[in-house]
Amino acid sequence: MYVWSKLSASQWADAWEECLGSLRDATLVITSIPGRKTIRVEAYCTTHKRAKAIQDEFGGRIRELKQQNWAAMSSQKPPPVKVRDTFVVCDARTDAELAKARRAFPKREVIAVPADMAFGTGHHATTATVLRLLVDLAEPLHAAGKKWSMADLGCGSGILAIAAAKLGASRVWGCDYDPASVRISKENAARNETPKVRFSKIDILQWEPEQTWDIVAANIFHDVLEAAFPQLLKAVAPGGVLMLSGILRTQAQDCLAAGRKAGFQVEKVITKGKWVTALGKVKAKRG
Repeated sequence: MYVWSKLSASQWADAWEECLGSLRDATLVITSIPGRKTIRVEAYCTTHKRAKAIQDEFGGRIRELKQQNWAAMSSQKPPPVKVRDTFVVCDARTDAELAKARRAFPKREVIAVPADMAFGTGHHATTATVLRLLVDLAEPLHAAGKKWSMADLGCGSGILAIAAAKLGASRVWGCDYDPASVRISKENAARNETPKVRFSKIDILQWEPEQTWDIVAANIFHDVLEAAFPQLLKAVAPGGVLMLSGILRTQAQDCLAAGRKAGFQVEKVITKGKWVTALGKVKAKRG
């Protein structure tokens, strides 16, 4: 993995989100610097070619990131994230840290997701919103004693799939384009004692769903969502729900319009900061 980085004035944070936030083969990270009106902009790229293309356009520098050194890059652990009255997401990496977190939050189910290379620790607005919606959707299903299934498309760290398993889903599957995300998701599933969750490396643009799920979550960049709507809608079981996220507010109108055209019936739109999450159902085909 390669990291492109550049210092910038904080006033340009939105512009960097617009320029780099939708890249499919790079993950954007913007870090504020305490006491300074400066931000550090980083793009974590799967190939040197992608990082070099960003450097050619915006300047900055490139370094190769050794996977085994990732955890040492952050000197401060992110704070726990509470999800409704159900979960707390924390950075626990070892059994001892996980046990400590469980003691600290005895009334909540702990999800341990170390801040590794894969996107999705529960701190980002998109992940946090989908987690809350997932809890809300699972509650009536659990109360009614219904069996339900969930697919996590663009699984990142596997956090949504792990949450679904802990909420009682009988069948859970996640996928990602990035093999590192798939590997880390499997590690996180084992760490969180949800070994039945399955993860696969799949490019959803080339994917043909062979089965359906009651809840499908796709936390992916807007351009991929727009291109993959046919696959996304095929993956939703009759009467099921599709959740979309990873959409910048400035991109939401066009993205959701493409979804509606494909047959996505938008029922709820949540805006959190610069990010938009949408929930809805699939329009039934006329026989």
